[in-house]
Amino acid sequence: MEPAVRSYENKAGAGRAFWLKQLHQWHWISSALCLVGMLLFAVTGFTLNHAGQIEAKARTVHRQTQLPAPLLKAVGGEDERKGVPLPAVVADWIGDTLGVEVAGRAADWSSDEIYVSMPRPGGDAWLSIDRESGKVEAERSTRGVIAYLNDLHKGRHAGAAWAWFIDVFALACVIFSVTGLLLLKMHASQRGATWPLVAFGLVLPLVLILIFVH
Repeated sequence: MEPAVRSYENKAGAGRAFWLKQLHQWHWISSALCLVGMLLFAVTGFTLNHAGQIEAKARTVHRQTQLPAPLLKAVGGEDERKGVPLPAVVADWIGDTLGVEVAGRAADWSSDEIYVSMPRPGGDAWLSIDRESGKVEAERSTRGVIAYLNDLHKGRHAGAAWAWFIDVFALACVIFSVTGLLLLKMHASQRGATWPLVAFGLVLPLVLILIFVH
């Protein structure tokens, strides 16, 4: 073998080894980052697909109380406001009395009522204050662990931190998938079933969509 050919093959082999090392490193790092999240989203994907067969029993707790006269003055009147939180002194009193945290939450003020909506994963909650009488009502409902996890899957009422987690998790999954595809390409010559299986994974959902999804 000529020296020039040998040198070229050595460089090609070194380049392949470099990229294999890089791809393996990014592949295992991304798989480690998204492993637990992927299991969660896979399981909840199944539970969401069979939501009709998985019964969720709602549990509701309803409470009511009366605002003290000094606090009633802080919420009295007939002015209308949108998205304005309750006064801190009123929010603190409600938290201590009913165990409902409404501090800083947006509230809708109508001429006769203040309404605070507090949706959450796997349930719902609300609080209302009669601006004339001072009657306070609060209700909280939960639909169980599966409903909670299903709502996390959808990012429903889970907050900004969870939304950021989903974005980072999605990016890790993309890196995991792309590096896996590139590793398949680099090993395909030694594994004849590689591309038929990849093609099957691509064609199957397309066929199902074209034939059965309308």
